[in-house]
Parts: sequence; structure tokens; C-alpha cells
Amino acid sequence: MKKILFFTAILALFFACGNAPGSEQNKDLSTNKSNKKMNTIHLTTAEFKAKVFNYEENSDWKYEGDKPCLIDFYADWCGPCRMVAPVLEELAEEYEGKIYIYKIDTDAEQELASVFGIRSIPSLLFVPMNGEPQMAQGAMGKADFKRAIDGVLLQ
Repeated sequence: MKKILFFTAILALFFACGNAPGSEQNKDLSTNKSNKKMNTIHLTTAEFKAKVFNYEENSDWKYEGDKPCLIDFYADWCGPCRMVAPVLEELAEEYEGKIYIYKIDTDAEQELASVFGIRSIPSLLFVPMNGEPQMAQGAMGKADFKRAIDGVLLQ
């Protein structure tokens, strides 16, 4: 009986101090991504068809969006993709309201990667409001992204 009371007292102290798993203090110290505002938008194939281009209904390019967009075809295991990700987050914040920055996981959305012939990642699709999209492959620096965004998407 004493062991149960002792264990109960320890648990009560543990929870009262806010160190229990799931406590608010513990959440603040964790790497919980829900606390961080994500500016890029992850798309599934269905969302891509609704927001960017429905390739099943249209044979000619017809952009469905209301702002230009940059689409990052990536994979979680890809080192260069992981290097580009924080740059895209910064750019999404800097260009908020002017462009969308979408991300498509090529492992999860294999059909979409196949439709666009994605063979190396990162592959980046720049989609202006008018005209044809332009594809770039490989990691780019922030200055290169800004030149492409300003020159292709916001011209």
C-alpha cells in the first residue's frame, strides 16, 4: 500500500510540475511542427488537379490558380531537397499574397511525378498566370529563386 501511495505522489508531483509527456511546458521544448507556421502548401494529386492543372480533363495547359506558383517536387530522403526546403519557407513568407509555393512529395504522389516526368529531385516548376510553366532541376540558392520568381512568375 505504501508503494502505491508513493508512486501516486510521485506522479502527482510530476504532472504538477508540467514535465509530463504532453504537458504545455514539454510541448514548448519539443520540435513540434504545429507551433511553427508553415508557409509552403503540400499538395496531393487531387489538390493539384483542383488548384494547378487538371491533366485528366485538359490536354492543353490551363492553370487553375489565382496567383502564380512555384511547385517543388521533392522527397524526404533527398539531401538537396532538405537544403532547399527552408529557403522555400522564407520565400513563401516574403512573397506571401503574391505567389503560392507548393510542395509535392514524389514518393507519396508517384502518379503526379510520372505525369510531369520527374526523374531527378528537387525539380521545380515555375507556373506563371499566363503562358507555359518552366521546369528547373536541382537545388538553387535563394538569390536564384528570387531572380526566377521575379523574372518568370511576377513579370
